[in-house]
Amino acid sequence: MQKLQDNSFDKAIISDSSCLISLTNINKLDILKKLFKEIIITPEVAAEYKEPLPDWIIKKDVNHKDLTIKIKESGLDIGESSSIALAMETKNSVLILVDDPARKFALKLGLKITGTIGVISQAYDQGHIESYESVCEDLKKVNFRFTPKIQNEALQKIGIDDKEKHLAPKKKSFRR
Repeated sequence: MQKLQDNSFDKAIISDSSCLISLTNINKLDILKKLFKEIIITPEVAAEYKEPLPDWIIKKDVNHKDLTIKIKESGLDIGESSSIALAMETKNSVLILVDDPARKFALKLGLKITGTIGVISQAYDQGHIESYESVCEDLKKVNFRFTPKIQNEALQKIGIDDKEKHLAPKKKSFRR
């Protein structure tokens, strides 16, 4: 998982459905808007998501459909495949993926990725959520699976050790 920099607003953020579904299930989809202003998804991801899209989630087709089909042949689902294909076609993109095989596939292609836990840690780091731990607990309640190791690694990537996450809520910082 790579830390998304404060200048992530100038990156194209492409998401698979897993992050959208998980955050919707805990009423925290707005975290994505606060962090990135705009999320790009493929029509295939929109079909998997099955919810009306807010205006800041933009649907975009993959230009080379054969690329999606070729990626899907590796065993990934259509949403993951189309997201990876779109990221391959999009300069300066970051891909939000959750499932391990899709993440490994994207990394082999040299794509920049993060996951739902990485998004949550970044939202905490930037002061968009008060408690990293409580959002992670909410995700567990809706059967979003992740290990304590992943949870702690995400915090370490933003410079917070395991002991700090139990302290008072982080204050919103203003960065230039």
